Amino acid sequence: MLLALPLITAGILLRQADRIRFHLGHPRTASAAQLIAVQRARANDVTPSLLVAGQWAQIAGYWLLAAHGPLGAVAAAAGVAVQFRHLQEVSHHAVHGVLARTRRTNQLLAEVGAHLPLGLAPVAVRRRRHVRDHHPNATLAADPNLAELAGAGLRPGAGHIRLAAAVFFPVTPQGLRATLAALIANLRLRPGRCGGAGTAALLLVPAAAYLAGGWAAVLAGVLIPRLLLYPLLAWWSLLVEHTWFDPDHRTGTAAEIEAGRCLRLYPRNPALAALAAATWLPYGDLHHYAHSVHPGLRWNYLRALERHLPPPHFTPSALFAGRASVLRRHRAALT
Repeated sequence: MLLALPLITAGILLRQADRIRFHLGHPRTASAAQLIAVQRARANDVTPSLLVAGQWAQIAGYWLLAAHGPLGAVAAAAGVAVQFRHLQEVSHHAVHGVLARTRRTNQLLAEVGAHLPLGLAPVAVRRRRHVRDHHPNATLAADPNLAELAGAGLRPGAGHIRLAAAVFFPVTPQGLRATLAALIANLRLRPGRCGGAGTAALLLVPAAAYLAGGWAAVLAGVLIPRLLLYPLLAWWSLLVEHTWFDPDHRTGTAAEIEAGRCLRLYPRNPALAALAAATWLPYGDLHHYAHSVHPGLRWNYLRALERHLPPPHFTPSALFAGRASVLRRHRAALT
């Protein structure tokens, strides 16, 4: 315990170097062109590397914490799941080429810092699926995310029970099988030496956890977060990115098009918005509408861009319950 908490704190402090570099002093509201100019002036390879190192320092601290009884294990499982989710979003910006200054550093930080240790698909594959296949085709038949949602039961005509189960799909037996199948498929996407590197990285993470906190750290700090909790957080983030099943197809500027198929969660609840941004919608994922309008903008500037844009046509106040919730809208569209 004496080492776990300082290590978690050190990881948080390491991450602040990147935040200070990019976030402080930028305009409160501005156009994409103005914000891109600020972003380019501050681009570097050092603070993003410290950011990724800080995430893993926090994870190591949670592994140490897992050995301190049941409460420590529960805290570790939740904390590591959140950090895995953070790493997914950090690497998402690397895929767009805006995490670090150079393409090589973006590739390296994404692969070594997130994709290899978490068993994600190679960065080149994710870039193709996300940048080429998803962004221009969001909510359209060509969007690979729609197939993923349908595979979990979110398809027209689904009943209320199936829809409710689909919301928690990653922690169901079917969802766990899908997660394991994806891990295996991602390893197969890395032929030859790359495949060996992927397997080695997947084994290195539980080995490091065991050295830090024993079997409690392996179970609570690797297996439960990676196979159940982190996939659930990522799944919920997918649900609130778009009005998947009833988009308002528009023409015009990028902002006008995206306003019809994106949503903005918690626009009038700063407390819930801050909680979501710190846990399951980190690094600008809460501002997915602004990201969709300008994918080349770093997360630090998405809120400023969002203030410069007209609001999307759906601004829900909740995820699960209420007349203005995301789940209610998805259910109405599908049934």
